[in-house]
Amino acid sequence: MHESVTVHMEAEPQAIWDLVSDVTKIGRYSPETFEAEWLDGATGPAVGARFRGHVKRNGIGPTYWTTCSVQECEPGRAFTFGVGPPDKALSVWGYRMEPTEHGTDVTETFALADTGLLRLYWALLGWARGRTNRNDMRTTLERIKAEVETGTDGTPEPEAEPEAEPET
Repeated sequence: MHESVTVHMEAEPQAIWDLVSDVTKIGRYSPETFEAEWLDGATGPAVGARFRGHVKRNGIGPTYWTTCSVQECEPGRAFTFGVGPPDKALSVWGYRMEPTEHGTDVTETFALADTGLLRLYWALLGWARGRTNRNDMRTTLERIKAEVETGTDGTPEPEAEPEAEPET
């Protein structure tokens, strides 16, 4: 009841961590979660900080908000959060950064809570959801890679104003 995907990025672990731990940027990367916001006055990542993500399941719906709590927050190394109540997360998502000689191996993980109902769900539909999660994690990591390696979020630059003709 868990999945993971690893992508190598030619960037320092801290630069990658800065992107994955800023949940307000998730809409740039995730195929399903298109926005998120910190809750309870939190302004950034810290163990116990809560945020909510706006999800469009499978990219088509249903669309809903889900509340998450940061479980692990180690700059340059790991960022993990649970979905659902802080003391009883239904699923846990995370990122691990492992420095290499030429950059960083970044692994995104997903794990469902070990409950009877979720074990039954995974046994019946897990093959499809697992495939979707793996594909979406790869897409997320590839989008992060594109941004961190180019230093741009892919947003087009605004067009320059045409220069005015000099008066004669």
